[in-house]
Amino acid sequence: MKFTLSWLKDHLETTATVDEIAEALTDLGLEVEEISNPAARLSAFTIGKVVKAEQHPDADRLRVCQVETDEGEKQIICGAPNAREGITVVIAKPGVYVPGIDTTIGVGKIRGIESFGMMCSEREMELSEEHDGIIELPSGEVGQSFTDWLAENDPAKVDPVIEIAITPNRPDALGVRGIALDLAARGIGTMKPAPQAHVEGQFPCPIEVTIDPDTRQDGCHVFAGRLIRNVKNGPSPQWLQDRLRAIGLRPISALVDITNFFTHDRNRPLHVFDADKVKGNLRIHRARGGETLTGLDEKTYTFSEGQVVISDDEGIESIGGIMGGLATGCTEETTNVFLEAAVWDHIQIAHTGRALKINSDARYRNERGIDPEFNMEGHELATQMILDLCGGEPSNVVVAGEVPDVSRAYRLDPARVQSLVGMDIPESDQRQTLTRLGFRLEGNMAHVPSWRPDVMGEADLVEEVARVASLTKLQGKPMRRMSAGVPKPILSPIQKREQIARRTCAALGYNECVTYSFIDKAAAELFGGGTDAEMLANPISSEMSHMRPALLPGLLQAAARNQARGIMDMALFEVGHAFHGGEPGEQHLLATGILVGRTGPKDVHGQSRNVDLYDAKADAEAVLSAIGAPAKVQILRGAREWWHPGRHGKICLGPKKVLAVFGELHPKVLREMDVKGPVVGFTIWPAEVPLPRKAGASRGALEVSGLQAVERDFAFVVDAQVEALNLVNAAAGADKALIEDVRVFDEFIGGSLGEGKKSLAITVRLQPTDSTLKEADIDSVSQKIVEKVEKATGGVLRK
Repeated sequence: MKFTLSWLKDHLETTATVDEIAEALTDLGLEVEEISNPAARLSAFTIGKVVKAEQHPDADRLRVCQVETDEGEKQIICGAPNAREGITVVIAKPGVYVPGIDTTIGVGKIRGIESFGMMCSEREMELSEEHDGIIELPSGEVGQSFTDWLAENDPAKVDPVIEIAITPNRPDALGVRGIALDLAARGIGTMKPAPQAHVEGQFPCPIEVTIDPDTRQDGCHVFAGRLIRNVKNGPSPQWLQDRLRAIGLRPISALVDITNFFTHDRNRPLHVFDADKVKGNLRIHRARGGETLTGLDEKTYTFSEGQVVISDDEGIESIGGIMGGLATGCTEETTNVFLEAAVWDHIQIAHTGRALKINSDARYRNERGIDPEFNMEGHELATQMILDLCGGEPSNVVVAGEVPDVSRAYRLDPARVQSLVGMDIPESDQRQTLTRLGFRLEGNMAHVPSWRPDVMGEADLVEEVARVASLTKLQGKPMRRMSAGVPKPILSPIQKREQIARRTCAALGYNECVTYSFIDKAAAELFGGGTDAEMLANPISSEMSHMRPALLPGLLQAAARNQARGIMDMALFEVGHAFHGGEPGEQHLLATGILVGRTGPKDVHGQSRNVDLYDAKADAEAVLSAIGAPAKVQILRGAREWWHPGRHGKICLGPKKVLAVFGELHPKVLREMDVKGPVVGFTIWPAEVPLPRKAGASRGALEVSGLQAVERDFAFVVDAQVEALNLVNAAAGADKALIEDVRVFDEFIGGSLGEGKKSLAITVRLQPTDSTLKEADIDSVSQKIVEKVEKATGGVLRK
């Protein structure tokens, strides 16, 4: 949308500068895209006077002129036919850029004679296409700025042009008066009274207008027209031509220029028919399909069924609300004209315009929505301008259809406005803002003006107040606390553990997977599922028929896909729910990770190590520690069948309290899942970790004993089938308060021990807390350790 500063001032009384207006428009949501200020482009040109002009000695068409300037008399060579003594001219001194020829003037020689500048034509200064001679000014003082002279004598040539971007929800800003309303509401000026007109018809209109019943509802709401006879069409006045040229439109004739003026001045598209070319009456209807029309752009359009058109008795004459037909267009010979103004259904306009690929000013405005209540008033104003510029006699107005009722009102809640905007805007300012924008207030009900189709609720009232008040004044304020002190945590303990487990696995180098909760029956059966209770009633596919009983199937499938693409070493994890039934609540949270292949690339000696269960054990213990599991746990056997029977362990607080399982996955499971081993992993049940007894965030004091610890070694001969874990647990239970740690450091099988026997050596660390241990205390504990181990494993102390 383009407009000039003087055009804006026809509607707005203001002393604001172009920059102030541009800043306000952008802040109001009408973003300024470009400002074209001719005065800035011509500011370096000055006025001079030719005091002497002689023929160039070596060129018939050149004259050597002595020109009086503000810097004294200068010699300028000129080839214009009107260069002569006594005329007042426009001078471009050396160093001045001339836009029309894209050249910076310098001192030069022309046919051997020096020239110190240039006398300019209108085209060279991009003021018009005139270039038959240099500019001859009727007045002006030597040295005066040419832009100052233009501002006094021909202001249209230095009128700044502002171009703004229009969002689809602001059709009112497609008219200069709508833009002025926004600026007036901001306080940039005050609105001038809108022009009024009422033209009495002098005879009945010979052209009748009808709208087909199937077109009234969603095609054309109202169509008004009148005949104006004995008009004299010709060039429009200079002021009108200047305005149209400034916004990029070519003046055509007075009748056409008037319709273009109202299109941009009041967002009111109009159309004029040459009444002598209209055969009979006009009818607004839907096309049957297949009809053709040559438009004003001289292109031929073929209509589809249902598109709204205007026809006379012989055929289609116009595309409703989009473009007129060439056959009935106005020319300089037009003497009788039919002026129409209509309100069209904007959706129908959009569909037809896109289908026919027509981008006209009328379509652009009609499909966004024009002011329906201004239809008759706009028609009267345009009639009056035609009579003023072209003369003629108007007929009575003929109207088909009815102006649609768009009246509506919404409640203005000043307190709600302030709470949503976050600014202290007094109620009086809110009401004044809406009033200046054209809203009518009755109590707390704001009646929306007919030209604002975008205001459809109370929230839009808030937006209007906020944008006029300017959100640039909004100051950031911290949100008020719901309660005093430290706020309560939002996440539950289990949700917090889930978050910590996910972050810890990632920190250990695992890559997170998010797999489907659905797997195939065969995979589910490998991990204790696959029953009818977990079967889906309507599965996505046969490969997603059951709810997953564990997270391992999804991770192994991901590993298999990666191995198929050449990635053999990987660390994957997932934190999510598995299902032990099909009813609500029959699910449990798991944190599962797998290690596949080798621990790393080969070293300098060409060696690399396969992952083993101790890698999985270390990672499982790290995650358990992060989520707050106790440090003292038991490692037991007896995990489910998908774990390797001899290479796994359960991390427990007792035989029935399992926190996690780690180890190597069974080779049979790997074959079924098409995964190349070795694969080790772990599964953690975060919900099984006991909650801390204290709910506070603070930790207790660190208890460190200042007394010396003592270590003693024991070697026991036991049956070969006895697990070292049982021996360690037995030794640790001898005195839970004094024994801090028990670990295996040696295993010996066979030899002098005999068939079916082995020797296990352990180190027991004793840490006193009350007093230093004496020899008798150590011996007492040692005796308890031996007794506990002998009772639990049947072993004897090795001599």
